[in-house]
Amino acid sequence: MSKRSALLRWISPQSSIQGKIFIGFSLVTLISILSISGIVYLNMRETVNHNAVTSVSDSIRQADESLNMILEEIDRLNTVVTTNKNTVIDTVLSPTEEASYEWFLEQNRIEEFLSSLIAYKPYLTRIAVIGLNGKVFFSGSPWIDNTVLGTPMMDYMQRNGTRHAYYTKSGTTDAISVGRELRYNRQTIGVVMIDLNYEFIKKTYGIKPTEDSLLYVFDEQDGIVYQSETAPASEAPSIETIVQMKKEFKGSSNVVEKSIDRRAYTVVSRRSENTGWTTLAMIPMDSLLRESTRLRNMIAEVSVIVFMIVLVGSFQVSSRITSNIRRLRSMMMLVKDGNLVVPKGEMKAKDEVGELYRVFVSMIEELKRLLEGIRISEKQKREAELTALQAQIRPHFLYNALNTIKYLAKLNGAPNIVEVSGSLIELMRGVLGNSNEFISVREELDYVHRYIAIEKYKYMDPIQVETQIEDPALLECRVLKLILQPIVENAIIHGVGSSERERFVLIRVFGEHEDLLIEVTDNGKGMTQEQMDLLIGAPEQEECQSRFSGMGVRNVQERIVRTYGESYGVKIYSEPGLYTKVEIRFPKLWDSHKSNRKES
Repeated sequence: MSKRSALLRWISPQSSIQGKIFIGFSLVTLISILSISGIVYLNMRETVNHNAVTSVSDSIRQADESLNMILEEIDRLNTVVTTNKNTVIDTVLSPTEEASYEWFLEQNRIEEFLSSLIAYKPYLTRIAVIGLNGKVFFSGSPWIDNTVLGTPMMDYMQRNGTRHAYYTKSGTTDAISVGRELRYNRQTIGVVMIDLNYEFIKKTYGIKPTEDSLLYVFDEQDGIVYQSETAPASEAPSIETIVQMKKEFKGSSNVVEKSIDRRAYTVVSRRSENTGWTTLAMIPMDSLLRESTRLRNMIAEVSVIVFMIVLVGSFQVSSRITSNIRRLRSMMMLVKDGNLVVPKGEMKAKDEVGELYRVFVSMIEELKRLLEGIRISEKQKREAELTALQAQIRPHFLYNALNTIKYLAKLNGAPNIVEVSGSLIELMRGVLGNSNEFISVREELDYVHRYIAIEKYKYMDPIQVETQIEDPALLECRVLKLILQPIVENAIIHGVGSSERERFVLIRVFGEHEDLLIEVTDNGKGMTQEQMDLLIGAPEQEECQSRFSGMGVRNVQERIVRTYGESYGVKIYSEPGLYTKVEIRFPKLWDSHKSNRKES
């Protein structure tokens, strides 16, 4: 293909969308690569710095904690020595002099005791008991005598006491000494001193996040306890500069970025509460970010390669997408003209256009299915209308048949049949004709009275049913339909039905704060606690099923709890042989139009 034809193909209206997709893909890719590369580099730079600071801070803290653990053990050893009267205190206070046999025995005894304390502890090099009277006993090395008396180290230990380490340097020997006063009768008679192996300090504080990072440990007298080795040493700041910077921190723990001798450092400072030492870690920023700079250059190179690949790929993809879109457009034009036949040759694309093709094909199939469904539903609709008309005729036929029975009973002078059939008509009209889930208390009581009018003819002796309404306005409250009738039925059939004494059922409606309560009390045979638990909590048994409505006491409880919540429901109170009282609790809700009329 010539260059001219390729150009015409690129700018032609049929393929113009391909150019838009290509340019859009290129711009989005370029912006995404630049944004992601910049964000990754900046976050990586910040993360490297943060991780280095966190690592150094944690390492210093762990070093302090390790040293503190050793100091605690040394403190325990010091306590053992200072509390030993027979071997230590008595020997220090003994009037024996050197070169005597008694002094030799005392020296052997106390040195054996001291040697047993530091045995198998390679991190301890010496333990010594130094009496203010000039007596000195020790185990380990180096040698120590009474010339230590009056030195700054002795003064420091007597002033600070337990778990304060003192750094001394004697020639080429470094030592960390921890001392404790030796007291008797509230008087200081000497000092117990244990030396910590300096190699332990080197291993503990040997923290180097980078090759040229620096770490200094200062004691409370600004003396350098430990200094990391650097190479070359000429690049490290002077000791005076480090000491001055340590004083600027004033013994606080902090992290700052500081320029020293025209070189940027991240400085981490931490002061140990146990030893009083201050640790300064200095991390050169250029050394810390050297790896991130190399990674930044690599990200730039990869980004250029990825962008070129995306340009080639976006051109190919845009060409393929436009090809499938044109094919899909042809199919849509056929459907627009009313042709619902799917063309042969399925589109194989896996992208969004291929998915759109499959969805469009499914829409065509669904459209054909819906047209067929409309035809079938129209036929079923006519059949359903006929069925509904027949269902509507059945209740009317039943009402008419019961009215005929009522009329014939009246003609034959049978008032009891008249009353039963009339109550049954009204009860069925309310149950079958009223589809509302909620009715008023007045309507619920009316259902109960209709039921009682039917039920009373089963018994030879009359059943006295009395209704007490605390406030007539409560009759307009809304309650669930057919809640009270199963309770009254249970009271009549299982309560007073088998009783030989006068039968009595009391229905009481009253309010309590924001709740509506209905109580049904009978003077029947009562129930045990097990029977009450079975009635409410256990699956319904045959004897506690409502014979008319098919809903028992448990069904009533579940309907109330499901509708109003756990605060409402049914409670039963009973005494065997005396009475049974069922309490039903509802929230006090009013019919909207009736409550408005009540307020007016």
